[in-house]
Amino acid sequence: MNIWKTKSRIVITCAKGIVPFLEEELRLLEFPILSEGIASVETEGSMDDAMRLNLFVRTGHRVLFFLERFKARNPDELYREVSAMKWEDLIQEEGYLCVTSTVDNPTIKDTRFANVKIKDAIVDRIKRVRGRRPDSGSERDRTVVHLFWKNETGSLFVDTSGEPLSRRGYRKIPLKAPMQETLAAGVVLATGWKGSGSFINPMCGSGTLAIEAALIGLGRPPGLLRSNFGFMHLKGFDEPSWREIRRKARATARDTIDGKIIATDMSGEAVQGAKKNAQTAGVERWIDFGICQYGETPVPNGEGVVILNPEYGERMGEREALREIYKGIGDFLKKRCQGYRGYIFTGNLDLPKRVGLRTKRRIPFYNSNIECRLLEYDLYEGSQKKNIA
Repeated sequence: MNIWKTKSRIVITCAKGIVPFLEEELRLLEFPILSEGIASVETEGSMDDAMRLNLFVRTGHRVLFFLERFKARNPDELYREVSAMKWEDLIQEEGYLCVTSTVDNPTIKDTRFANVKIKDAIVDRIKRVRGRRPDSGSERDRTVVHLFWKNETGSLFVDTSGEPLSRRGYRKIPLKAPMQETLAAGVVLATGWKGSGSFINPMCGSGTLAIEAALIGLGRPPGLLRSNFGFMHLKGFDEPSWREIRRKARATARDTIDGKIIATDMSGEAVQGAKKNAQTAGVERWIDFGICQYGETPVPNGEGVVILNPEYGERMGEREALREIYKGIGDFLKKRCQGYRGYIFTGNLDLPKRVGLRTKRRIPFYNSNIECRLLEYDLYEGSQKKNIA
């Protein structure tokens, strides 16, 4: 099982609603799009390509490298098929193994049972061949194997990411209800902002949107922030090749942003946390942080993007107060942000009616299990007229 010398299918998982942005990322990285699912995109390549994807992809969660497909009607057949594979060539006998799965098989009521069967098959095989078996558990910080089993067809992948790619490593202070990093990257990409013009983010919270905007504007791959991926723990890991991939990535990144990134919040604690997160991400000097009400956020003359992520009303805050906040956001966009593209990211599909602006686009996203929309507004001269929600 020498996966380092072969080309294979690669499946990149993502949140629902992210697929179009993940596909665009892959096209720009010159990867083919073989197929798409509700929350995944399939491409192909080598393990070097999988390493590149882990480094560069902003919106994906896991990079799964295909190993083998087989037929299995029940857990016993699953064990037999998996134990026939040469895991001793892939997994360190003194290493650590985690198994994850997506299962739709009538003989399995709990996916944890399938995980145990896979784990047993792998470690029993390695112990039989090498005389020693790797430890195993639920931690995803080393070798991770993923099973996709639907009806009688099973597919096994090595999860080259290990921990999800959303865990960039910079958000040491998440504060309350933070937006996941991969979702934030997708939202920024959906606005079309790439570093030209200003990026204004009132209600910045822990700073995730502003930090992802800075990484995009600088052309910095988000994987540069991480020191650990699943592929590093596989037998045959080519460390010199990985160092070269990282070197080229750093060499192509920029050191300046044409536009200005401004992030504000009324909470001093939030701004302090956002600053620390930006410092950990290495982008603090490209973001101007400020403590103020959203309506007092400075908006430079010119063009750009202004984006707010207000509370939704389902989990926090009083609904009546939020109606006034959404109305105030509309006033801020109309009066202070003319010439910009305005955006509101929300998981409440009723409150935006209070904004009082015509919606140009409604882009669907999911924040965990909450159905959300990124609402776009053209803030042209005279946008206070025709205030249609």
